[in-house]
Amino acid sequence: MTDTPRVAIYARFSTDMQRQASLADQERLCRDLAAARGWKVVDFFSDAATSGASLMRPGLQALLRNAQAGQIDIILSEALDRLSRSQMDIAGLYQRLTFDGIRIVTASEGEISELHVGVTGTMNQLYLTELAKKTRRGLHGRVLAGKSAGGNSYGYEVVDHRDAQGDRIRGDRRINDAEAAVVERVFRDYASGISPRKIAETLNLEGIPGPRGGKWGASTIHGNKQRGTGILNNELYIGKLVWNRQRFVREPDTRKRVARPNPEAEWVIEEVPELRIVDDALWQVVKDRQEKTAIKGTGLGSWDRRRPRFLFSGLMVCGCCGGGFSTVGRDRFGCSAARNKGPAVCTSRATITRQDLEARVLHGLKDRLMEPELVTAFCEEYTAERNRLRAEAAGSRDRLEQELVRATRDHDKLVKAIIAGIPPEEVKEPMAALSARRKTLEAQLAAEPKDDPIRLHPAMADTYRTKIDALTAALSRPDEATEAKEKIRGLIDRIVLTPEAGGLQVDLEGALATILLLSLGKTKAASADTASQVMLVAGTCNRRSLPEPTCLA
Repeated sequence: MTDTPRVAIYARFSTDMQRQASLADQERLCRDLAAARGWKVVDFFSDAATSGASLMRPGLQALLRNAQAGQIDIILSEALDRLSRSQMDIAGLYQRLTFDGIRIVTASEGEISELHVGVTGTMNQLYLTELAKKTRRGLHGRVLAGKSAGGNSYGYEVVDHRDAQGDRIRGDRRINDAEAAVVERVFRDYASGISPRKIAETLNLEGIPGPRGGKWGASTIHGNKQRGTGILNNELYIGKLVWNRQRFVREPDTRKRVARPNPEAEWVIEEVPELRIVDDALWQVVKDRQEKTAIKGTGLGSWDRRRPRFLFSGLMVCGCCGGGFSTVGRDRFGCSAARNKGPAVCTSRATITRQDLEARVLHGLKDRLMEPELVTAFCEEYTAERNRLRAEAAGSRDRLEQELVRATRDHDKLVKAIIAGIPPEEVKEPMAALSARRKTLEAQLAAEPKDDPIRLHPAMADTYRTKIDALTAALSRPDEATEAKEKIRGLIDRIVLTPEAGGLQVDLEGALATILLLSLGKTKAASADTASQVMLVAGTCNRRSLPEPTCLA
């Protein structure tokens, strides 16, 4: 640690506060505290109108990157709940920063310890739980009053009016006549036998904006009948407000919200006849047609059929619009956007057979991606990137070693002071802090990766081709096909299909990190810097590009 601790300030206010000045207030409080303790403020990070329930905040993530890079010694905030209100997140954050030798200090709690993480973290988590209950209770009451519980449906507009005190009255909406006419049209067209795809295509050609201002898609219209999504399944159009169809829970590892359906007995349904757009007779005709087109025993429409997973499914991209490719026949692929949204979105109607695509891609994998001149160029890029990473690692190790020397020296001074007669209780706390810091630094030095460079040679292209031949042959053997398919898919970043005279040009972009490991006969990366990626492109015109390498995590 430097003589003067380097401090980064973090501030945040929640959506329920909605007060930009709060960030300035928090920053001023923290700067005053840093000045009083003689600390040097080197950076300031903030997140405005952002919940503390997740760590996925731009300001906080930038702060953590600086911390990991060794640019700060202390994180200073108004209170622990500014960093996170999640007990699990704050515990993980504390462990990570402690390992890196970074302290957390707040104006409210002082220097954060395990005790603060346990007690304050629990209180913050309880706050989130109670807040969620109160919010849900308020939304339930709003629904019972026939008001919106959040969001808005196509065909309606939010009513902006206020009470006698000037406060906004939330949850009221009314019919938008222009959008309601489109809703009625969609129902009539579908009832008359027109497919959702054709309806979307027509609306796009006429320049009618979709529900979110973008283009219409078939899924926007047919949605999911069981979840009540899509134009054709929205019961608000027949004057029924349905709430609590589903709930959201956070996945523990990714912290992403995942929808879970609620039992139908828990749904809340209120009659709102003033919001009706579609009459019962038309609604019933649509429901009858949905039943007739559903797959027997599933309740899913023909658009929801799960098709077989082909060798390159999900890897194909349209070179015109950037959308995906999907099956347009038994054995053909075409642009999904052109098919589902029409020429207003993409005009590429060219298709390619599965057999032709697979043959051309496998040929590209073997004979184009590892051409000798490309391999030579990569070896040069790899060497340059390797040297840069080695220099960064050496600098980081030097910094840790120098800090360890200082911590050891200062600890020895305190020992000598005790021997000279200074009462031990006067130096007990600094000695304990220095001992803890020494252990942390020793652990960090032990965890520093050893320099074990991968040796590359242009001749590795021959090894690569041999392995591709073996994987291609394995596709025809039932007991090996599944594993071979996954290995081949792992070599591909994406397949770009662009219309050309008489068909489609196929450009293959390889996932070079995986290609490199295969070429070296390895099953997993030895270190992060081994996977320096340089994009290789192989196609009918044999186009190639070598952008600046980036280090993959």
